[in-house]
Amino acid sequence: MASLERSKLIGVIDEGTNSARFAIFKLPEFEEIASHQVRITQIVPRDGWTEQNPVEVLEAVRLCAVEACHQVEKLGYLVKDIAAIGITNQRETTVVWDKNTGEPLYNAIVWNDIRTAKTVDKVLARLPDQNHNHFRALSGLPVSPYFSALKLNWLKENVVAVRKACRDKRCYAGTIDTWLVWNLTGGPRGGAFVTDVSNASRTLLMNIETLHWDPLLTKTFSVHPDMLPEIRSSSEIYGHVKDNSVLDGIPISAILGNQQASLVGQRCLKEGQAKNTYRKGCFLLYNTGTRCVQSTHGLVTTVAYQMGRNAPPVYALEGSVAVAGVAMNWLRDNLGMIKDTADDSEKIAGSVSSTGDVYFVPAFTGLYAPYWRKDARGIICGLTSFTTKHHIVRAALEAVCFQTRDIIEAMKKDCGINLNKLHADGIMSNNSLLMQLQADLGGIPVLKTEVHDPAALGTAMAAAQAHGVDLYKLEAETRGYAGVPTQHETFLPTTTEEERNARYTKWKMAVQRSLGWAVTKKSEAMTDERYSLLASIPAGLFLASSFLMLVLSQRR
Repeated sequence: MASLERSKLIGVIDEGTNSARFAIFKLPEFEEIASHQVRITQIVPRDGWTEQNPVEVLEAVRLCAVEACHQVEKLGYLVKDIAAIGITNQRETTVVWDKNTGEPLYNAIVWNDIRTAKTVDKVLARLPDQNHNHFRALSGLPVSPYFSALKLNWLKENVVAVRKACRDKRCYAGTIDTWLVWNLTGGPRGGAFVTDVSNASRTLLMNIETLHWDPLLTKTFSVHPDMLPEIRSSSEIYGHVKDNSVLDGIPISAILGNQQASLVGQRCLKEGQAKNTYRKGCFLLYNTGTRCVQSTHGLVTTVAYQMGRNAPPVYALEGSVAVAGVAMNWLRDNLGMIKDTADDSEKIAGSVSSTGDVYFVPAFTGLYAPYWRKDARGIICGLTSFTTKHHIVRAALEAVCFQTRDIIEAMKKDCGINLNKLHADGIMSNNSLLMQLQADLGGIPVLKTEVHDPAALGTAMAAAQAHGVDLYKLEAETRGYAGVPTQHETFLPTTTEEERNARYTKWKMAVQRSLGWAVTKKSEAMTDERYSLLASIPAGLFLASSFLMLVLSQRR
């Protein structure tokens, strides 16, 4: 095989919430020719807390790289044929470590961890208007447990090792991309301490306009700027791998948060295009071009990408749904209504033509965009004596679609533009009934991509087009991937506008009934442990005994 032909490979580190993966793409087609994946252990010290061991994450990435490289060697390529590496990662997940030794000071606090709910209240109490939107103009984000600033504040206040390292000025902090790049490029021996604009925009510490750490934000959350990495573009050479591994000497030339990478991989590169990723949660991003749109309807403003140091940043509006696939897991693991979250849910939900007017709001840990109500809890309503598990499973699928429509409606109000199609990806998009329900309840065509992993693909594109690599030119006008037509399965709406709106109105009624379950009145300091326990139980468990009997009967 000629060296010129072999040279056109791009490696991608795809570090997600549940697994790490290393994929290798062959150019110019961006064909994925090798990959290896390893599960990441989820550590749950208590309800609502989720952690990961940063060392396990790093070692999983290294193992995946070794295995994927062995695969390409069997195909006749050499590891040195990998021209560059890109990184896409779970966002907001926060790591703190000793910059002198490289040792983590605590487990990584995962993005969906809600331990900082009380930290949010403390921060809001210090603000003049006690408004969770107080910093939106600066950061594009609300004050929420979701974002890294709150996690860093909690770590400083509650972990002695972190507090001491901060005093000694030897504490480094960053998201998963920063942890990986620093270690892979040398760690304590001169590792590159960097992040990109897409990840930095999810910390609640970066100024969304200047793309620098904001002094007011760092001061508010007690985060010293010296702890934070340098913010760079999403596509440039940050350094070369230097960790005595199989990847030694290869440049790292792209960093993208996983949802922004998916936007690129779906080729939503024009203003007005949007994609939704259906997984444990949902993440809908709407490309607003170089215009930084400040949402007034509950969405967050984020940087989608910046393809080079001198390129303008491209922005997006984002809405996140906390519970999508998680609801299917709950129906399987807690209630035994389904056996398999994919095939079984589609079959059971498809056996009835409607939910029988049942609505399921799966707000197990509160509601994200556009509500941002951490006091919400799960609720199932509209039950009758004729309700079966089939109706409830279908209602759980419809809940994913209704929550997506909530976000689409908010985007319409913020931008004044009707979305004319929605690109879809993620494991749940393989459920054809869900995709059809999304088209029917949203009223717009849904285009499910045939690409296996759009986030990895988008990262490969960003890495290949970086200055100094120069193997690809990423352009919004190019159809398909480097001339290869993009393949989609299209789902068209089959309902009338009147039907859709009637259903949506009832969904909003159900949402209202889910609010206020986990609130402690500020005027009455309730410290009784029995109250705390009661407040933490999802509202869906406070159903009539008839529903409990129904569940038991359906498990037989």
